[in-house]
Amino acid sequence: MPTSEAEDAKKKVLVAEDNPSVREYFVRSLSLAGYHVGEAIDGQEALDILSHERFDVLVTDIVMPNVDGVALAMKAGQLYPEMRIVMVSGYAQERLRAANLESLVQKIVSKPVSHDELCEAVRSVLSISR
Repeated sequence: MPTSEAEDAKKKVLVAEDNPSVREYFVRSLSLAGYHVGEAIDGQEALDILSHERFDVLVTDIVMPNVDGVALAMKAGQLYPEMRIVMVSGYAQERLRAANLESLVQKIVSKPVSHDELCEAVRSVLSISR
């Protein structure tokens, strides 16, 4: 059953993105849409945050230092199967790597991504039943 915008606004989203300006843009966009947003500078920090705080959606870049988005999605998907995952990348080759994770990743978005595209990606994965 699809969620309403009011229900979505109560949802928590964790953004994992190593580029500070892109991370700030994602956090601001999702906050303006009404989501409660956490942020991580890479996949390792995201895993640390997820170990003590529950999130409904993970928005992760694919290419990051330490733990990349693919490794993060695999680990987070196993540990938190109820969490939805949106992957973002500006690299076509990396998007192909993420496509192999279709059982864990609900949406893959290409950079650059607009405010509306990002919010729609999060909204759409929240409507997917688990």
